[in-house]
Amino acid sequence: MVKIRMKRMGMKKEPFYRIIVTDSRNGRDGRAIEELGYYNPVSDPVQLKIDGERAKYWLGVGAQPSDTCRGLLKKCGVI
Repeated sequence: MVKIRMKRMGMKKEPFYRIIVTDSRNGRDGRAIEELGYYNPVSDPVQLKIDGERAKYWLGVGAQPSDTCRGLLKKCGVI
């Protein structure tokens, strides 16, 4: 099953996330099929950038977003 979820990057106590499309069997920081954008919760204001067209494509072919990614996609107006 293909999932849309976050991959943690950044330093200790300074998280930075990439929003990726991956196989659900891969680990959290494993190989990604495609990178859709990023999310930086530490910066002020919070940085969020998602490629809406690619996200809609992956949702259209059956990719399931995680709960957190679903909320971020709603914030960007993709869902």
